[in-house]
Amino acid sequence: MTKISLDVPGRSRLPVPMRIVDVCAFYSPQGGGVRTYIEAKLRAAARFGHEMIVLAPGPDHSVVQRAPGGYLATIPAPALPVDRRYRYFDDDKALHRALDEWRPDHVEASSPWSSATMVGRWDGAASRSLVMHADPLSAYAYRLLGGIAPIPTIDRWFGWFWNHLRGLDRMFDMVVCANDQLSGRLRNQGLGKVETIAMGVERGVFSPIRRSPELRRDLLASLGLDPSALLLMGIGRFAAEKRWEMVLRAAARSGRTGAVGLVLVGDGPRRRRLEILADQSPHAMVLPPIRDRSELATLLASADALVHGCEAETFCMVAAEARASGVPLIVPDRGAAVDQLVPGGGAIYKSGSERSLADAITGFAAKGRELQRARAVQNSSARTMDQHFEQLFARYAEIGCEPDDVPAAEAIAIGAPLFAQGLATSTGMSL
Repeated sequence: MTKISLDVPGRSRLPVPMRIVDVCAFYSPQGGGVRTYIEAKLRAAARFGHEMIVLAPGPDHSVVQRAPGGYLATIPAPALPVDRRYRYFDDDKALHRALDEWRPDHVEASSPWSSATMVGRWDGAASRSLVMHADPLSAYAYRLLGGIAPIPTIDRWFGWFWNHLRGLDRMFDMVVCANDQLSGRLRNQGLGKVETIAMGVERGVFSPIRRSPELRRDLLASLGLDPSALLLMGIGRFAAEKRWEMVLRAAARSGRTGAVGLVLVGDGPRRRRLEILADQSPHAMVLPPIRDRSELATLLASADALVHGCEAETFCMVAAEARASGVPLIVPDRGAAVDQLVPGGGAIYKSGSERSLADAITGFAAKGRELQRARAVQNSSARTMDQHFEQLFARYAEIGCEPDDVPAAEAIAIGAPLFAQGLATSTGMSL
């Protein structure tokens, strides 16, 4: 990793067709799926002949070269109150100055909150896309209010947010989703520029051949179980919307009728309470995040099933990695994780329901894990990240040649983002 100093970044000397700047509010060096995606994008850009700059909120100004033609740049920004590993853009002028200095051909906004509004208000000539790396209504509104009202009613209550997204749709050239379920919801709410471009997994990293019976046996032994038990794996950020407490309780509940072990891998603001809950469970443990991708791939491939609690995933990288590893999935019926489920190779449960998840785990064990794993292995070929980036960059090149549908000044007058920004800031979601 080479550090470079650029007061005003100039054009690369390499003959690249596009300079792309990703205004990435969700990036953190300690992050999970988004960090993995960003680092893959930085490596991939040069292979497809482009220059990629990820512009993230950070403690100070910095520019670090992460790959040939790939740079991670930061501008000073405050820490997010609910998770201080992350920061958020809070200064339109500072962000606009950074975009002016980088002079991109295309700009991505990777969050549907205030940073997207800032990108939309920038008066540069670049084409721009909104990439839905987050589904705030599923992560917050549906999760917190789903017990008292159906989703259509919650959507009406949050009409201001849909107005905000429709305003962003007018400000951007395209809105990118990684799964058809989210694309359909956005289109049904009146967004007209939505496209589905599915993500993928790193080529050559995740594979069924990485399975280690010895590692599986040792993990079960450390949980006080013999090799006949079911080994579940949960991997991700330890945040409220991931529902790891529900996963722990459901695994323990299923374990009353059969031997079930659960290993959680990750980090985040709820780590301590998960450790306490795991200590109270008979056969569960919490491990720190694993940064070595090969080590993580071996661990994942050695599980009997990946269990996931979050119905707000926009792609669910870990589910795609599990599929590429030939590992069955136990996933909720909403969100992107279910897209990776192989028929006959896992189970679906009702989102947010501990009882339904416990029943799904019990049912999975009863159907025979080896048969289901065999089906998962047979269908382990997965879309690669290179295929995703090839399609994404090709679309950016196409829209760069298309005329603007709506003048920027007209699109800015949407009103709702100001309210959305204020509410998001008060709830710690101003990203």
